[in-house]
Amino acid sequence: MTLTKKGSRLITVDGVVFRWRVRGRPTYAQALGERPLSLAVEQADCKGGVLLVSMPQDHPSNWIGCPSVPFLPSMVAAVIRKALSEGWRPGQLAAAFRTTAPDASQEPPTP
Repeated sequence: MTLTKKGSRLITVDGVVFRWRVRGRPTYAQALGERPLSLAVEQADCKGGVLLVSMPQDHPSNWIGCPSVPFLPSMVAAVIRKALSEGWRPGQLAAAFRTTAPDASQEPPTP
């Protein structure tokens, strides 16, 4: 499984280039605020395993007006590092690796 280039963004984490993408239109469950925002990540220069991340916020295009916190590239980089420490190997063909992003509101402030 590979990500489409259209609508995706590149990010460099620890010298490795990754491509990440959020679904443009929410799924039905995301539109109703029943499922959180999700994003997909893969290594940009090779076909390997895809990372599927469940984010703690709602999709920004939900139908019922649930508040949505914007996700930042720094959050994406943190999730990639977390998945790599959990055993995700982006250069190896494998089933999708699933993880969840930490809730940004629960992280301790950095000095």
